[in-house]
Amino acid sequence: MSRLFPLAGLLRLRKLQQDQAALDLSEANARVAALQARRGRARSALGALGNTPQTIAALNAMAAARSSSRSMLAELDAMGRNHQETLDSAQSNYNAARAESVALEKLHDRHAAAVLAEDLHAEQTVLDEIAGARWHRNRTASLNEGETP
Repeated sequence: MSRLFPLAGLLRLRKLQQDQAALDLSEANARVAALQARRGRARSALGALGNTPQTIAALNAMAAARSSSRSMLAELDAMGRNHQETLDSAQSNYNAARAESVALEKLHDRHAAAVLAEDLHAEQTVLDEIAGARWHRNRTASLNEGETP
């Protein structure tokens, strides 16, 4: 059996693909979190607008600010849906890359276990040969001593 895992190059490639997919997933999560924080700030700013304007100009300004804020929240919601789709796609890509990597890792583990078993078998064979040779020498020596008067 080959000492080196024959699919080691492919395993490295799959690991790199998994790492890239994890990076993409992390970036997508960061974008979603940043958008949620921005949306929260916009909602709190919208809630902080005063409710009692003193003049008609203040009333018009408040209406414009609320309309603008609602429009901004609608845009943030649309961006949120896009970012969520990107996040879902990144998650499925990561899961696929991880599945491919896990399959090769299992093959690598089996290969490593087979190499270890082969090494242990070879070592046991050598130890058995040494013990057998020693027993044979000792038996021959004791038979030779028994023949001499």
